[in-house]
Amino acid sequence: MKVLIVGGVAGGASAATRLRRQSEDAQIILFEKGEYISYANCGLPYYIGGTIRDRERLIVTTPQLLRDRFRIDVRTMSEVVKIDRAKKMVTVKNHADGTVYEESYDKLILSPGAQPKRPPLPGIDSEGIFTLRTVPDTYRIDEYIRETKAESAVVVGAGFIGVEMAENLKKRGLDVTIVEYLDQAIASLDPEMAAILHRHLRENGIRLLFGTGVQGFEKAENLKVKLTGEKEICADLVVLSIGVAPDSSLAKDAGLELSVGGSIQVNDTLQTSDPDIYAVGDAISVRQFLTGEDTLVPLAGPANRQGRLAGENVLGRRVGINDGVQGSAILKVFDMTAASTGMNEKQLKAKKIPYQRTYIHPADHATYYPGSSQISMKLLFAPDGKILGAQVVGFDGVDKRIDVLATALRFGGTVYDLEKLELCYAPPYSSAKDPVNILGFTAANILRGDVKVFYFDEVDALDRSKVSLVDTRTPSEVQAGTIDGAINIPLDQLRERMQELPKEKPVYVFCQVGLRGYLAARILMQNGYDVKNLSGGYKTYITAKGDREQPTGTDCIGCKKKLTEPVAPACGKDVKIIEVDACGLQCPGPIMKVSEGIKSIREGECLKVRATDPAFASDIRIWCERTGNPLLGVEREGSTYSVTIRKGDAAPAASAAGGNGKSMVVFSGDLDKALAALIIANGAASMGRKVTLFFTFWGLNILRKNEYVPVKKNFIEKMFGMMMPRGSKKLGLSKMNMLGMGPKMIRSVMKSKNVSSLEELLRSAIDNGVRIVACQMSMDIMGIKREELIDGVEIAGVATFLGSAEQSDTNLFI
Repeated sequence: MKVLIVGGVAGGASAATRLRRQSEDAQIILFEKGEYISYANCGLPYYIGGTIRDRERLIVTTPQLLRDRFRIDVRTMSEVVKIDRAKKMVTVKNHADGTVYEESYDKLILSPGAQPKRPPLPGIDSEGIFTLRTVPDTYRIDEYIRETKAESAVVVGAGFIGVEMAENLKKRGLDVTIVEYLDQAIASLDPEMAAILHRHLRENGIRLLFGTGVQGFEKAENLKVKLTGEKEICADLVVLSIGVAPDSSLAKDAGLELSVGGSIQVNDTLQTSDPDIYAVGDAISVRQFLTGEDTLVPLAGPANRQGRLAGENVLGRRVGINDGVQGSAILKVFDMTAASTGMNEKQLKAKKIPYQRTYIHPADHATYYPGSSQISMKLLFAPDGKILGAQVVGFDGVDKRIDVLATALRFGGTVYDLEKLELCYAPPYSSAKDPVNILGFTAANILRGDVKVFYFDEVDALDRSKVSLVDTRTPSEVQAGTIDGAINIPLDQLRERMQELPKEKPVYVFCQVGLRGYLAARILMQNGYDVKNLSGGYKTYITAKGDREQPTGTDCIGCKKKLTEPVAPACGKDVKIIEVDACGLQCPGPIMKVSEGIKSIREGECLKVRATDPAFASDIRIWCERTGNPLLGVEREGSTYSVTIRKGDAAPAASAAGGNGKSMVVFSGDLDKALAALIIANGAASMGRKVTLFFTFWGLNILRKNEYVPVKKNFIEKMFGMMMPRGSKKLGLSKMNMLGMGPKMIRSVMKSKNVSSLEELLRSAIDNGVRIVACQMSMDIMGIKREELIDGVEIAGVATFLGSAEQSDTNLFI
């Protein structure tokens, strides 16, 4: 049998060697249009960064080795340009000498791979713009950096290759900016998990511009990258990493059936629509393991396995049926690791597959053994417990956890199976309850009804007037930040203080990572409360929320502040420094160690604390601000953070003039004054300020629904309702009302000038996060019921307003 293989690397080279191992008699010819038939495609960025220094180490297999060891006829610089299926012949162009010839076949295996996307943007062919796919691409980028002495780079795209390139260019000494059209890096992760990587990239000096597209390039002294929103970045080098497209032109011209994204359609045995032609690798569509639908998964692992199967199946053995790809992938980001397997939330929602989720943040090994660090894990599972997907981010132990989860998913495992897994344990490697077991415990608790949960993306929508939001952490932890509107009842005080929580209100509890919240929920549930616990705790909430508040425009370009930069003057040589080791401690360990340490030293002395909690670096800044203990510096070495604090010679933030929030009492029910309040509120919100509008007395009419709402009222309440304007559309002017003509004229002019109406301003304010609070006391006096108010209004008392006012630098009375 004569078998021709088009393309090498993972799929083609694997097919060729597997075929030879199965048949000494087969005549095998492998065509590769380039110089290299098998190279470390995934290792290319690390050559540019200098981790891989020897060029030869990028070459996995040489043509000579295949000739000598496997007796394969390898023809490099030879491109197959046409397939004649009727004659079972291919046309080959030899790029070395320009000759063209034909070669017959009995069976044909296509492994043409994929091509980097290079959209037809203005200036895209300018010097200094590269893609990275092959060994020659790598050499060109390396030589360009050395020859031009490039100092800055823009990486377009934040997928696996884009993030790896950003890291390695940074290690090479370049100033690096990632530009990504989506609102996150690594699309296989869900946004709250990707947010952990975002923080780590920023800590390592990578600038991130999310939600930003590239519109073109211009070459002058350096490259000018033109972005959406009429913004620009200048750089010495641009790397395009916006994905790949299947290289299926040869198959298309031959009349083979194509599939999703122009890929080559194959069956379960990797056979194309022509029974004598097989296809493997990045050029083909594959079946998604869970849904069975065609998809694209350009990964080296599946390509290698497909090549092996095709090498067997061309001989008619039909073993090792291709039963789908689950998309397991892993990524190194400096010294952090991110990995995923199966489907993510975006995919499950798109396919309308029912699912539930759980988050945990355990230590990678026993905390009493030195060097432990926290890992963040997310599990997606069906209502019957079947595993649908998992994501893991952390410093150590990520790879083995995702591999266990990928294996469980492959064999149809459930969360109940994860509970029962017997995994290896010794203090340097794991805990008696491995994080995979804990993931199973938390998921099974949800399914069995042992605890009800809520999630980080539901927190801000909670109506604080209708629920009790309880922070079960210690006061020291709360000083480093909490959720707005939460009351602090530490877990160990809950049994004595639960009478503070009215039973008629649902109770939403949270702690740092979810464990103490779960314990609190169990206590309250057994005492007759309706309780939900925040899955993943405050850590998941603040990580996701903090990432949304990061700068996403070019205003962050040029920021030179490093993580190691001191925040306040350093301790003098004669100042006593007490060192505290909080490495390996989980919540509330690190912050409690800081609190205890500060209490043990005198004013002016310094405390140096080492911790491995990734959130510690940001938490400690807030804690220091609120307690009046200056933060002198934050440093990071590997997964360990080291902070230096001086005790007590700064005013706590709580006693200062307040934050930069804006607070307004809206007392008036006049249209013009309501407009003024909403314009100011929207303007402040657009600048990223926290805004609270407290509507009281006549101002409550602004929040009333315009239509009649049938609610039960007494006689006085009905009289008030009849005398007051029902909703914003009935409001009059403070001056020149003219029996209602004035408001109509104002609204008409506003519409002609394309100025937003009061109703549009109010909706915009709510959408932009402005806190709209209705005064409970005023509602009671004036007989206004909750049902009569528009959606998005919080009902509270004066203490709520005063709390926001204390954190504001502007307080207005309208």
